Amino acid sequence: MTTNAIARTRRFHRAVTSEVGALDSSFLGRGRPLGPARVLHAIGNGLSDVAEIRAHLKLDSGLMSRLLRGLEDEGLVTVTASESDARRRSACLTPAGKAEFAEYEALSDQQASAILSRHPHPEALLQAMDLVATALGFDRTAIQPVPVSDPRAQACLATYYGELARRFPAGFDVSLSADPEARDMEPPRGAFLLAVLDGMAIGCAGLKGTDKGYAEVKRVWVAPSARRMGLAGLLMRAIEEEARALGIATLRLDTNSALPEAVGFYHTSGWTEIPRFNDDPYPDVFFEKHL
Repeated sequence: MTTNAIARTRRFHRAVTSEVGALDSSFLGRGRPLGPARVLHAIGNGLSDVAEIRAHLKLDSGLMSRLLRGLEDEGLVTVTASESDARRRSACLTPAGKAEFAEYEALSDQQASAILSRHPHPEALLQAMDLVATALGFDRTAIQPVPVSDPRAQACLATYYGELARRFPAGFDVSLSADPEARDMEPPRGAFLLAVLDGMAIGCAGLKGTDKGYAEVKRVWVAPSARRMGLAGLLMRAIEEEARALGIATLRLDTNSALPEAVGFYHTSGWTEIPRFNDDPYPDVFFEKHL
């Protein structure tokens, strides 16, 4: 079985390498291989510190220097030393580099669309891609505070509500729940956190401030591709740090027994089950934690 698993993994490696053109001398027909194209992509997406780009792409310093030099020679990138620290360098796209970045983006979108069109169930294919991408890049996940109005936060919440509607026996209607106002999950009353990997949100959690001597943890959700990888624990520890910073000493939360994985997680994460403390119609299990 182990041998079969390894063979299947290597087959996957070969399939992806071939499909994305990793070995092509002219990636997507633009005259340069994948390496410099990836560096150009990273800079075009907002990374400028050379050390950060190198770490993001997992390149050694020698290869990074050669790739940047090649892009400089093509007139696509300029690299400058930091005025405050000569050891640090920044890279930015020239006008020609921005045009080349746009060409790569258009061609990459076309390539992705073509791949999805081959499968009779593209959503299933996307879910498999999400699973693999999350597993391979999980160590790059960042927990970020954002406004509840952030489009990524709203997308997470909509997905979360949809999952509750499928899993609760009587469905779920957010208008009937104790849905916190946005201001209660933003400083100075609370916070809303996103777990972000490669620009995509893969989890969220809210800290709802109250005037009752405690705050509530709300809307804890992890994308299916990231479950059982410890992300819920990362989010909850970050929520607790936010609460401490706001001077909050006691946290409460509620959940539903139709979510046994959530109930089990709270039982094993230092939370104490308590009697009902609100009149929300959906939860039936309640917890408290003193920080």
